[in-house]
Amino acid sequence: MANICRSPMAESVARTIADSEGMSNLYEFYSAATIGHFSGQIPDDRARQVLSKYGYTMAGIKARMISLRDFERFDLILAMDRKVFFSLHGICPVEHRHKLQLFLDYLPDEAVDEVPDPYYGNLDGFEHVLDLCEKATRALLATSPSMIASQPEATDGWSIIRQIILLVGLGKN
Repeated sequence: MANICRSPMAESVARTIADSEGMSNLYEFYSAATIGHFSGQIPDDRARQVLSKYGYTMAGIKARMISLRDFERFDLILAMDRKVFFSLHGICPVEHRHKLQLFLDYLPDEAVDEVPDPYYGNLDGFEHVLDLCEKATRALLATSPSMIASQPEATDGWSIIRQIILLVGLGKN
C-alpha cells in the first residue's frame, strides 16, 4: 500500500543486518507500495525516529509503487499482511506468483503472522514493527543459504544476488 512505514523499516533493517553479517554482497533489498499515493516521499517521521534510535538509517529510501517489472526482477516478494498479499496476487503475473509470501512466514512461532500497520498509533507500534522486522530478517537470512545454493550459477560466473522486495499496505488494518 503506502511504503512509508513498515516496508521501508524492513528495507533498512534487512540491508543493515545483511551488511553486519557479511551478506550484503548476496542480497538487494527494496520496498514498494501497492498504491502510489506517497510516491517520492521519505518514510514517516516516527519510523525514521525509531530506526535512528537503534542505529539504522533510512537515507535514500523513498516511497515508490511496485511495477510489473518488479515481479520479474525480484526473487522474493514479501508482503507485510494478507491484504497486501492478495492485492499482489491479483496483479502478479501467474508465472511469478510463487515468489509471493508473507514476511512473517519466516517466524512461524511468533504470536502474530502479519506485521501490524503502526501509522495510526504511537511510537510503541513502530518499536513493535522494528522488533518483528529484525526477527524476520534474521530468520530469512538464516534460511536463505540453502535457497541460494539451489539456484544455478549465473552464466557470467558471478554469484546470483537474491533480490527481495518488501511490501506494505496503506490504511487501517
